Amino acid sequence: MKIKQYRTQFIKELSAFYDAYEAESFFYLILEDKHQLRQIDLALNHELTFSESDFVIWDSLLAQLKKEVPIQYLLGKTNFYGLDFEVNENVLIPRPETEELVEWIINENAASNKSKKIKILDIGTGSGCIAISLAKNLPNAEVYGFDVSKKAIETAKRNAINNKVDVTFLFQDVLALEELRCNFDIIVSNPPYVRNLEKVEIKKNVLDYEPHLALFVDDNDALIFYRKIAELAKKNFIENGQLYFEINQYLGQETRDLLENMDFKNIELRKDIYDNDRMISCKV
Repeated sequence: MKIKQYRTQFIKELSAFYDAYEAESFFYLILEDKHQLRQIDLALNHELTFSESDFVIWDSLLAQLKKEVPIQYLLGKTNFYGLDFEVNENVLIPRPETEELVEWIINENAASNKSKKIKILDIGTGSGCIAISLAKNLPNAEVYGFDVSKKAIETAKRNAINNKVDVTFLFQDVLALEELRCNFDIIVSNPPYVRNLEKVEIKKNVLDYEPHLALFVDDNDALIFYRKIAELAKKNFIENGQLYFEINQYLGQETRDLLENMDFKNIELRKDIYDNDRMISCKV
């Protein structure tokens, strides 16, 4: 069968699960990953065909997409802030909103990083996307990443190697810490922040396949990680240390109030590309 014909069939079979644009994007992501062919290649050569062995691979991927397994897990990778990252069931799939958080940190610290070394800690590092992107773009930074999942740490370490940066990743339950072992210029975290009451809003591909450990918090103490990390930051920041969080869009004011009550200064709450309260920064 010609690839162009299979493309039509592929998109049609996914129409009950995804819109046509998303289904088409899946097709071209797989086409490039498995065959090193781009959309332009197919447009220029309508006679390209799949072999029998190709169909086995494609039909398997199609079956899993119908179960709404994330395409990033099926391919084992995704792109974040211009870098390629391995992703698997042990780590969250990096989101565009988190790229905005990384951009914010880089923009505010790139100039000073040229003249002095800074020490950065990423808490709940997952795939290492934040820590590695910062290390890549702030070359004088000494970067660390903590996570409570050993398998996530293993993934992050591979991602650091693949992206040719030096980041120290450590297995650590931040809620069990009384203090950090050294002082930091910047602490950043995208901790679990989705309340159980919000599960009804979560798509099946996230709810069924991404790690709940990295997603959900108890409804009765939704800011537990923010409070704990802010307490640690108070003890282990250098002068003018900066704290950055990705936050629950429904708890922007509550997160601001928490930081104000802990006497943090220069608190700034920002919206993401979807106009949701998504990130906040402050200084000691």
